[in-house]
Amino acid sequence: MTRALRIFRRSPTAVFGLVILLGMLLMGLLAPLLSPKSPTRQDIMSALAPPAWSAKGTWDHPLGTDHLGRDVWSRVAHGARISILVAFSATVVSALIGVLLGVIAGYFGGAVEHVILRVADLQLAFPMILLALALVAILGPSLGNLILVMGITGWMMYTRVVRALVLSLREREFVIAARAIGAGDWLILFRHIIPNVMNASLVMLTLELARMILMESSLSFLGLGVPPPTPTWGRMLSESRTYMTTAYWMITFPGIAISLTVLGMNLFGDGMRDALDPKMSRFAGKLQERQ
Repeated sequence: MTRALRIFRRSPTAVFGLVILLGMLLMGLLAPLLSPKSPTRQDIMSALAPPAWSAKGTWDHPLGTDHLGRDVWSRVAHGARISILVAFSATVVSALIGVLLGVIAGYFGGAVEHVILRVADLQLAFPMILLALALVAILGPSLGNLILVMGITGWMMYTRVVRALVLSLREREFVIAARAIGAGDWLILFRHIIPNVMNASLVMLTLELARMILMESSLSFLGLGVPPPTPTWGRMLSESRTYMTTAYWMITFPGIAISLTVLGMNLFGDGMRDALDPKMSRFAGKLQERQ
C-alpha cells in the first residue's frame, strides 16, 4: 500500500482526477448548505433568468434558472448526489457479481465455468444501454431499480478478467500447499484467491465508474432514471433541449458537471491502475505504442 500511494502521488493527472472527484463528492454532500434555493421549488416569474454575470442576472440565481424557475446551481449540486450514488452503487454491484462468478469459474472450471462464460457471452451480445433500457422499462423507473439494472449489465468484464487471473493463481505454490494441508475449496477461495485478485478488481471498478455515470445520465435523459422531481444531470439535459438557443445555461452547466466527473474518474482510474497493477499499466503502454 505504501508503494502504491507513492506511485499514485507521483502522477499529477491522477491527483488532479482525485481532486475533481472529491470536489464533486463534496458538492453533493454539502448541497443543502451550498445551494441558495430548493432544487424543486418552482417560480414561474423567475423562469429562464440568466446567470449572475449576465446583464439581467442576479446573485439570487448564480447559474440562472430553468423554464420552471428552478435554480440551476441548486439542481446541479443536488444532482451530483444522485449521479454519484447511482454510479458508485451500480459499480459495486457489478464488481461483487463479476468477481464472485469469475473466481468460481476460474477455480472450479468444467461445466460451471462453461455455463458462466456462455451467460456472459449471451449478455455481451446485447448493447448494454439497450439491455438497461429494456429492463428499466419492465421494472419501472426508481432509484433501486436503476442501481439493480445498471449493476447486472456490467459484471461480464470483471468475470472474464478475474477468471483469467484465477486460472494462473490456482496452480501457484501457496494454493497447492493450502490444498495439501487439507484446506477446503471455499477457504482457499476467500483466504488466498480473492485477496490476490482485488488489485485488478479495484482498477476495473474505478474505470467502470465513468461508464456508469454516462449510463445513468443516458437513462435519465430518456426519462427512465430516477423519477421527478428528484434532480439528475441527465434529466436536466433532457429538459433543456428546447431552450438550447435561448437559455444556454440550462444545458451547459449539467453538461460540464458530467464531463468533469467522467474526466476525473478516468484520470483517477488510470492512476489507480499504475499504482495497483503495474503489469496492466505496462501492457496498456505497449498497446498504445503499437497503435
